[in-house]
Amino acid sequence: MTLSRRKLLTGAATLAAATAATATTAGAATPSPGTVPHHGRARVKTLNGRSLEWRMVDGVKEFYLTAGEFDHEFAPGCRARCWGYNGSTPGPTIEAVEGDRVRFFLTNELPEPTTIHWHGILLPNGMDGVGGLNQDYIQPGETWVYEFTLRQHGTHLYHPHADEMTQVAFGMMGLFIIHPRETVDPPVDRDFAFILHNWALHPGSFRPDPTVMTEFDLWTFNSKVFPAIEPLIVGQDERVRIRVANMSMHNHPIHLHGHRFWVTGSDGGRWPRSLWRPEVTEVVGVGQTRDLEFVADNPGDWTVHCHMSHHTMNAMGHGIASPIGVRQGDLTDRVRAQLPGFRAMGENGMHEHIEHVGMGHMQGPENTLPMAMGEGPFGPIGMGGMLALLKVRPGQKGDADPGWYDSARVPRARRVKVATSIVPPAAPTVPAADAPAAHPPEHHHHD
Repeated sequence: MTLSRRKLLTGAATLAAATAATATTAGAATPSPGTVPHHGRARVKTLNGRSLEWRMVDGVKEFYLTAGEFDHEFAPGCRARCWGYNGSTPGPTIEAVEGDRVRFFLTNELPEPTTIHWHGILLPNGMDGVGGLNQDYIQPGETWVYEFTLRQHGTHLYHPHADEMTQVAFGMMGLFIIHPRETVDPPVDRDFAFILHNWALHPGSFRPDPTVMTEFDLWTFNSKVFPAIEPLIVGQDERVRIRVANMSMHNHPIHLHGHRFWVTGSDGGRWPRSLWRPEVTEVVGVGQTRDLEFVADNPGDWTVHCHMSHHTMNAMGHGIASPIGVRQGDLTDRVRAQLPGFRAMGENGMHEHIEHVGMGHMQGPENTLPMAMGEGPFGPIGMGGMLALLKVRPGQKGDADPGWYDSARVPRARRVKVATSIVPPAAPTVPAADAPAAHPPEHHHHD
C-alpha cells in the first residue's frame, strides 16, 4: 500500500478547518526523505527501513501516517499479509528534536478502528492515544490529528492501543527517536536502530496468527529475519550507537561479538555517565528500549543477536519428539511412502538438517523459511531470526556493504594434525599417609 498524499492532505485540511487549526501546506518547505536536522549529529539508520518525511508549517513539524494492510516479505521465500504504517512494518522511524512542536496526521485504512499511542512520550492526556480512555476510536476512512511539544529526548516507540493483540501482532509499530537539543559528549559517528518482534506464521500460511502468546516461529529485527536483515556497516574506530526497542512478547538478551559496549540510555533518555555500565549482553525487556554504545576498534565480521538460542532459528516446532541418538535406519523412506516429502531430523544433531535444506535436498512447506539459512564465507552460518552482522572495516566510508572480511589478514583458528590423541598431563601422585615419600611433594604453580 502506498501513501496517498492527496487523501491525507484533503483529510488534514478538513480536520484543520473543523478545529480552527492553523495548519496549512502553502509555502511549506519539504526536506528530502529521511532528512532530520539535529545539529550535525549522525542521522539514525533504521535497518531495512527509513525515516519519515516531514514538512514545516508555521513552526510546527508535520508528519503523515497511514495505517493499512499490505504484503510484507520477512526474507525471500516468505511473505505474509501484515498491517503497519505507510506500507511497512515497522512503520517509518520518526525523528525529531527535543523542544520541537510536532503534528501527526493519521489516516485509518484498516478494516477496523485504531488509535496511535506515543510510547514513553510526555504529552497532554488527550494525546495519549488509548481508545475509549483518552479518545474515541479512529474509524476506517477517518483522519485524526495529534499535536504536542517534545519535552524529552531518547529512543521511543509508537503503536496502537486498540485491539492491540491483533494490530501489534500483525506488525503495527514504529520507532520515535527524539534527539537532544544540546550536543552530547561523546558524539556518535553511526547511529542504528531496530525493533524486536515475534510472529506466528504457521507453515504454509500467509497471515500471522494473533492468538499465539508464547510459541512463535519467526523472530525478527525490524520485521526481517537473517540474512535479510541489513548489516551494520561501520569504519574502524568509529563510535557506534545501536538503539534496540522491544515490541515482542519475550525479553531478549542482545549479545554483541568482538566488542564491549556501554549501556548509555533508554526510553528515559541518555543516562548520566555515572550510570553507564559495560556489558557484552543486555536484556531488553518487553516494552523497553536500550541504547548501546561502543568504539568499533576490532575489524571483522561480527554478529549481533538474541542469545536465546531458539530466537536465532526460524519455523521452530513445539512439542516434537527429538530423534537425536535414535538409529533411524530406513525410517525416512518408510514414512515418506505415507507422507511424500517427509524427512526426519538428524539422528546426530540438526546440523545435517541445515545442510540438507541449504542445498535444496529437502523441500519445506510453502511460504516457510528453513530454521537457519545464513551463508558465510566458510559455509552455513547456522542461525537465522534475530541476528544481524556488524561489519567493521578500516577507512569505511558510507553504507556500502564491503563484502566478507578477509580473515587471512588476522590469526584464525585452524585444523591441526596430531600423531596421537592429546592426553592432558596426569595429576601428581600423593603418597599414602603411612608411607614415607621418596621425594618431597612437588609444588605446581599455575599462572
